[in-house]
Order: sequence, then C-alpha cells, then structure tokens
Amino acid sequence: MSSVNLSEVAAKLMEAGGAPGTTREILQGLPIEIDDFTADLAYRAAELRGPTKKLGLSLGDRACLALGLRLGSPILTGDRAWLELDLDVAIEFVRPSD
Repeated sequence: MSSVNLSEVAAKLMEAGGAPGTTREILQGLPIEIDDFTADLAYRAAELRGPTKKLGLSLGDRACLALGLRLGSPILTGDRAWLELDLDVAIEFVRPSD
C-alpha cells in the first residue's frame, strides 16, 4: 500500500471516531507493507491522469494504481469504475454485493 493510501485509510478511521493513537496502532498491526510515495511514483501517478480522468479518479486512486503497476501486483478496489481501465495490471473488485 502506498503511504498516500495509508493516509486515506487512517483519515477514514479517525472520521469514524478512532483516536489518532489507536488508529496508528491498528494500522501498524496489519500485515501490510507500506511503500513511500516517491518522486517516481508521483510522476507515474501524473501520467495516469489522462487515462483515468474520465472516471474521476483522485490522486489517491492514481497513487494506488501507480504502485500496483510498479510492483506488477493485482490492484484491489471497491470501485467498479476501475474495471473499465485498460492498464497493464490486474484490477480486482473486492466489495461485497449490497
């Protein structure tokens, strides 16, 4: 997970009432590797702006995609619109059906 996306998850937990310290403890306890959002990833995310603009993807979304492309790892999303992307990486929808 990109450090940008870690920030998004932490913010959501805090918005839901989680204390900053507790949020940090919870997230640090998960078996997730956090990759720094480097200049290289920033440029790759910028390159993705054009191909993702029609879907309204955010910087956080593009940070996730850039890291997945760099690692060659499947990208997990709860946003069905991402399945329309034509990128050289597997995108898997993970949200349970409503």
